[in-house]
Amino acid sequence: MWSMFNGTIVNVITVAVGAVVGVLAAGRLPERYRTIVLACLGLITITLGVDAGVIVFGQTVAKFAPRVDAPQTYGARLALVMIGSLLVGALIGTALRIHARIEGAGRWIHEHLSSPGNHAEGGGTDAATAGRGRAFAEGFLSASVIFCVGPLTLLGCLRNGAQGDPSYLYIKAMLDGFCAVALASSLGWGVLASVVTVLVFQGGLALLAGFGADRLPEVSLAMMNVVGGVILLATALMILEIKRIPVADLLPGIFLPPVVIWLCEWLRPGLLLPAM
Repeated sequence: MWSMFNGTIVNVITVAVGAVVGVLAAGRLPERYRTIVLACLGLITITLGVDAGVIVFGQTVAKFAPRVDAPQTYGARLALVMIGSLLVGALIGTALRIHARIEGAGRWIHEHLSSPGNHAEGGGTDAATAGRGRAFAEGFLSASVIFCVGPLTLLGCLRNGAQGDPSYLYIKAMLDGFCAVALASSLGWGVLASVVTVLVFQGGLALLAGFGADRLPEVSLAMMNVVGGVILLATALMILEIKRIPVADLLPGIFLPPVVIWLCEWLRPGLLLPAM
């Protein structure tokens, strides 16, 4: 079992250490430094989103279009897979109220972990507690999406689970550790809570890979990355305070491209996957 999850466990440790270092360093940083760090993280997240959502999409079209029927419209067909997965996933997430439930959990955690004096009567204290809960949830959501979306996550988990090779996840762990320092210095303890997401999400993918998920078509994996890239862009908008999008409600869309592609191939073989 260690050979299947060692990359994920190392990743969890680096994120936890980085988050603690970031939170401890934040108290010594003036506000203007924390603001510029957060702005840089937003810009980096945009870059990662463009890489996964735009560049990976273009590479996938270029690689598989010559090998399927009607290659001239292949890009449009894959775009419809991305759009459909994102929209349906957003509807599922909204119906399940994922984002609202996470924000509520953040407020609950702060209310129950704060000192008894913080529960004294007074609207100002209640408002401050609610604000800290929202900040906790924002840090948790932002860090979870950044750490769990991208090519290294999917490819690393599949290789770790199926082949026992953690090399991709070790590289990701190092990058995530430094990113956690920067995120936690601006967003606080919510970043540390994202280790739960990393453990469950990456560990789950590695476990699925061990039971055959590595046999998913390459196109399906690529489109999961593309949808994840769009969600990264939404996260960047939230970090930069341009638009507060309920990012967590979009997350189910990451898992829908394999379903959509399988359904399309069942209806019309060769529409999205090259002939075997």
